[in-house]
Amino acid sequence: MSHYFSGHKLTLAASLLGLTALLSGCASSPEDDLSCGTVSGYLQPDASTHWYRVVVTHLNGKPVVSKPNYQLAPGEYEFTVAELIDDPSLGVSLSARTPKTFKLMVEGHQRYHIGALFHTDKRYMGKDTNYWEPGVWQQENHECQFDLSPETK
Repeated sequence: MSHYFSGHKLTLAASLLGLTALLSGCASSPEDDLSCGTVSGYLQPDASTHWYRVVVTHLNGKPVVSKPNYQLAPGEYEFTVAELIDDPSLGVSLSARTPKTFKLMVEGHQRYHIGALFHTDKRYMGKDTNYWEPGVWQQENHECQFDLSPETK
């Protein structure tokens, strides 16, 4: 009979140990819960770098109203952007100027400046959509924290 109880005590102790480990793995500081990364599209890159501004049209497949900054929890996001390339050598038709998507792994306390890289390796004409690609043209440290004050809810 004592063997039966000692087995249950071990099972109970193991269960409590597992539960403690699980709860401590979920525990995080309040600051971690509020950290975010910022994705920005408002800065005009230096045209000599062949980077241009973009307008965000969708975030994770959902339409958005374009804004200068997106404060996002750390994680992977998919942005759909339209390029704003203003270069006289660009000869593609309007139908070729379609939005493109790219994925971005956002880390806390980072700012990502996104844009359109204009490929100048050849002259793009007609319906060739390969003249540009979206991406990050600058990344920098940036304090970002969600504001959870009652006024903003």
